[in-house]
Amino acid sequence: MRNSLPASVDGAAHMSQHVLLVDDEPDILELLEMTLLKMGLVVDKAACVSEALTKLAANHYDLCLTDMRMPDGDGLEVVKYITAQNLDVPVAVITAHGNMENAITVLKAGAFDYLAKPLSLDQLRTLVKSALSLPQTGPSADKLLLGNAPAMQKVRDLIERVARSQAPVHISGESGSGKELAARLIVQSGPRRDQPVIAVNCGAIPENLMESEFFGYKKGAFTGADKDREGFFQAANGGTLFLDEVADLPLAMQVKLLRVIQEKLVRKVGATSEESIDVRLISATHKDLAECVKSGHFRQDLYYRLNVIPIQMPALRELREDIAQIAQLTLDRLRAGTPARFSEDALRALQQYDFPGNVRELENIIERALALCSDGLIAVPDLCLTPASRAQSDVGEVSDKYPLPDYLDRVEKEALLEALQQTNFNRTAAAKLLGLTFRTMRYRMERLGIKSPAGTDDAD
Repeated sequence: MRNSLPASVDGAAHMSQHVLLVDDEPDILELLEMTLLKMGLVVDKAACVSEALTKLAANHYDLCLTDMRMPDGDGLEVVKYITAQNLDVPVAVITAHGNMENAITVLKAGAFDYLAKPLSLDQLRTLVKSALSLPQTGPSADKLLLGNAPAMQKVRDLIERVARSQAPVHISGESGSGKELAARLIVQSGPRRDQPVIAVNCGAIPENLMESEFFGYKKGAFTGADKDREGFFQAANGGTLFLDEVADLPLAMQVKLLRVIQEKLVRKVGATSEESIDVRLISATHKDLAECVKSGHFRQDLYYRLNVIPIQMPALRELREDIAQIAQLTLDRLRAGTPARFSEDALRALQQYDFPGNVRELENIIERALALCSDGLIAVPDLCLTPASRAQSDVGEVSDKYPLPDYLDRVEKEALLEALQQTNFNRTAAAKLLGLTFRTMRYRMERLGIKSPAGTDDAD
């Protein structure tokens, strides 16, 4: 029978948290054991793969730490066994220094994280703390990624699995498809949920500032560096760094980023020494990163480091059976208590629309329709859908331009609304923008049923 655990070095008592160490080198086993015992953990040891599998089958562990190479196999077998048996045990693998191929292989197989030799005890402690803070049950099915279509269910299932890992995740998908939301859900469901999350738009940073922005700088490193400053990596230390539009990174910066990922070390601009960092990387782009590699705009080695676990966000047009539900939930959120509903024709039109801007475009369409609609009923004209982007209807191919008076009213209504939105619903300014008199502007708004939001009307 195992003894209860002493208090940890952090002052918090672990409730029977047990770690299995797997390594054929006695000195490394002893070093690892001493470090974990000082953290207040109960340690069990195995000297080979077969012994490790026997112990995993007979006991419950809260963490497994295994070497890669052993006399009767390798750590990958331990990872695969834990995954195949659906054991609730995060497993980390010790790999040879510089062997990122092994690290990527074990992460893809389901490992929580990896450590490179020679072992850094600081990195070991950080890894153990992260692993033991994992939720014991998987994250709940997220209500923020809406829809029951198979493509969206696949994304939610994948997020649930990868959230417990420290493996780099690359999220791809069209603009507006929810890549940043998916990244946020991965963080919220994982062990770093209470740690910093730094989001960086890689396309918005001037190339000459990239190194200092990402890695920080020392005082005097260049003109204007009047004090030490941390970069994105230091700010995200212990947490997550989200690299949005990662395909826009210049090649010179890609080389530097690759080294940081491999070594887990950062050197500030102007510094003579490096500092250890513990950051989980999540990247995203609307571009096809594999095509960027083929065209020479993105390094292949960095692509493999970032794309360890790929997540493809589906376009909204791939979720047609869910569009009505997503639209209704979006309307409920945007109407802020004001009575509003879709007509059946409006919902049908939304389901037939292609949504080139995906969920972001749907939100914009509904927000605009709320301002345009009369008596709280959103009709087809209020949606102002672009005819060229509509999906083919089964009812035939009647042109959207007939009858002509209705078509002209829709065009006029959309033009008026655009001008009003640009001027914060100041009718005088909108009229000037459109080349109309204020009286004509007011008349056309009344005729087309356009109402100004409360508090935005200006006087005649």
